[in-house]
Amino acid sequence: MPPKYVTGGRRLAPKGYFRSTYDTLTSSENAAVVKSVAAFGVAVTFLSSNWAEWILVFASP
Repeated sequence: MPPKYVTGGRRLAPKGYFRSTYDTLTSSENAAVVKSVAAFGVAVTFLSSNWAEWILVFASP
């Protein structure tokens, strides 16, 4: 008997690059990695700015 073919089915369009990246970044599996990378970025931005001099005021005896 020949194989049966399903006709009239609706195809899902493949996801785009940005949508796929967004879904990957917002998945619960990657939450810890995304948070740690964001915290690292905030720390680097803070330490490379003029606001980092405030740390020296509190750290010096």
